[in-house]
Amino acid sequence: MPISDTLALTGRSLKKWIRNPATIMPALFISVFWLALFGSSFNPTNLIPSQVAGYTLIPATISAIKSQMLTQSFGGAPDYITYLVAGIVALVIITSLAFGGIDIVLDRQLGFLNQLLVAPISRSSIYFAGVWQNFVKAMVVGLLTFLIGLILPNGVQLGAGFSVLSLGGVFVVFGLIAFGLCSAFTAIAFSVKSIDSAVAIGNFLLFPLIFVSGAIFPSSSFPDWLKYPAEVNPVSKAAEAARLLIVNGNLSASQLSVFEGDLAYLLVFVLLITLLGLYVARRALAPR
Repeated sequence: MPISDTLALTGRSLKKWIRNPATIMPALFISVFWLALFGSSFNPTNLIPSQVAGYTLIPATISAIKSQMLTQSFGGAPDYITYLVAGIVALVIITSLAFGGIDIVLDRQLGFLNQLLVAPISRSSIYFAGVWQNFVKAMVVGLLTFLIGLILPNGVQLGAGFSVLSLGGVFVVFGLIAFGLCSAFTAIAFSVKSIDSAVAIGNFLLFPLIFVSGAIFPSSSFPDWLKYPAEVNPVSKAAEAARLLIVNGNLSASQLSVFEGDLAYLLVFVLLITLLGLYVARRALAPR
């Protein structure tokens, strides 16, 4: 797989994207909507009643209940928006990837892909160019979403030990889940013939990946039949690992063990999905 071919094709797609910056706006709108509305207005800790059985709870009691809820159910996050931000970054990354294959389908419909298939370029280069261009787009959107969470009023509160190294760890985690899912969605884009099919499959996969996971709410609150799918969902592993760094900064020995387990899980996921995606894409691009 000549790297120069992959870089050239990736650069072509990214130049098209840079020349049309408006394409990034829907993802940023989703980020603001989820973080501002769900992170603040729909904060579960705000549902704690001020009166119970006719008795008015004093503010100290309500504060203690909120603190206990955040500690037990939301990983010790100081507020819900801090818990939520890792899930929202995952959501916008996956949304970007789910529909990023539309450009590939357009290349097929406009004949550009057919020109590549008769050129002296390996099928692997064509596939990985599709993966990398969507990966870069998704990571840019993910980083901007994280920054939005930080600058919102009453926004994300980073852990006391959060550092540049912690930030790097957060985006290593998101990079892994992005690359794995990007490999899958790119292979799907090469396999379908119409934009409608790509959008339908993207929608079909998007919602279970996000909502059958611990990205938005803790999976411990799920019904028993839904807990296992949520626990094995790689999005849950990515959100959990990123959240550990965001909330705590410096990790304790037990937290580090959980983080390393999630990272190993994601590495295996990326390897398997990338190999499977390459196999599917090469079959889809094979001469018929």
